[in-house]
Amino acid sequence: MKKSRAHFPTVAPIAYEGPGATRPLAFRHYNPDEVIDGRTMAEHLRFSIAYWHAFRGVGSDPFGPGTIVRPWEQGRDALSVAKTRMDAAFEFFQKIRAPFYCFHDRDIAPEGRTLAESNKNLDALVAHAQDLQQATGVKLLWGTANLFSHPRYMCGAATNPDAHVFAYAAAQVKKALDVTKQLGGENYVFWGGREGYETLLNTDLKREQEHLATFLHLAVDYAKSIGFTGQFLIEPKPKEPTKHQYDFDVASGIAFLRTHGLEKHFKFNIETNHATLAGHSFQHEIEVAAAAGMLGSIDANSGDLLLGWDTDQFNTDVRELTLAMISILRAGGLGSGGFNFDAKLRRPSIDPEDLFHAHIGGMDAYALAFKLARRILADGKFTQFVQERYASYDTGFGREIETGRAGFRQLEKLVLTRLGEPTPRSGRQEYLENLLLSYLHG
Repeated sequence: MKKSRAHFPTVAPIAYEGPGATRPLAFRHYNPDEVIDGRTMAEHLRFSIAYWHAFRGVGSDPFGPGTIVRPWEQGRDALSVAKTRMDAAFEFFQKIRAPFYCFHDRDIAPEGRTLAESNKNLDALVAHAQDLQQATGVKLLWGTANLFSHPRYMCGAATNPDAHVFAYAAAQVKKALDVTKQLGGENYVFWGGREGYETLLNTDLKREQEHLATFLHLAVDYAKSIGFTGQFLIEPKPKEPTKHQYDFDVASGIAFLRTHGLEKHFKFNIETNHATLAGHSFQHEIEVAAAAGMLGSIDANSGDLLLGWDTDQFNTDVRELTLAMISILRAGGLGSGGFNFDAKLRRPSIDPEDLFHAHIGGMDAYALAFKLARRILADGKFTQFVQERYASYDTGFGREIETGRAGFRQLEKLVLTRLGEPTPRSGRQEYLENLLLSYLHG
């Protein structure tokens, strides 16, 4: 393959220099080559770069157009620009030392006038991506289809009241599954960006949800027919862009999947910012998914609590990330998933180097949280506290409650004849929060 020119000529591959590093373009906590329990840190964390933010984001917001102009966006035609953009992307993936990337179909290839033309464009860029993956060793964490940007999807895709739109969306996902398999993608994500409604005055809610379930069943069937063995992921998102999203949070997603017999085929791709918009903490959404055995992957970002939309910022809140990592490690990790930086530069951050600073900060924060969470779990103090708090269910009548052998009559008799009034026990939350701080600042 012909070697492309350098798009980040002033930036060398980012090196690990330790906590005392003074150079801004260096890792302080993320050492991808460090071996922990027989696996490198890169293998543990499986960092991924979001193509749409890192290489399609232009700094636009609801109040103004883009501010970021990249030199590789200049060209004679859309396909040549897309290929040059992809060259720049893979150079970045290598220099930031990320083993994975993720994309929507329309991120990497321009949409044509017809579906056939769009597919032809996609094939050209997928062939280019195959060459670049082989040359660099960077892999595809997951692929997906953009079923929300084009005006045809203004009323949803799988939940659209027009069967023609449903059929178009099915054709687009079919192709996206084909290319995800072709590129060795380890997962496939469904993000229902407009699968919801604005008013019930024009909506048959039950029918729309049934159509969404039908769509997902069709995807499962097609994946089996082509031998795609990657994990299917649902990404919950509340409020945006529709008022009532059917995939509001993990709990509603689990209920939907179980109602329609899909729970064996899907896990969850959990985004920090989406958890916030749903009124939950990041750790809460992880725990809900893990409790159901459906924790799949993470979109690594954060939101601004003072703003009401999906700001997709790089998360450097080590306390929040440590709590999340505790839950992830306790659940056995993410399997084929990873930590995908679904985060974007701020509108005034227009220099190419800003892209490196942003990802370095996010990767270091997650790496530090990973180390802290491992230490916390190894010490076992929080685990022991929780075990002791629930110890009354391990023996006696408590055990009978959990195993279903104690009924209301038996429990009433116990309280009336032997147990009497319970003695309140402190939850000791302040002590536990101080204990957490001792790890974070110790």
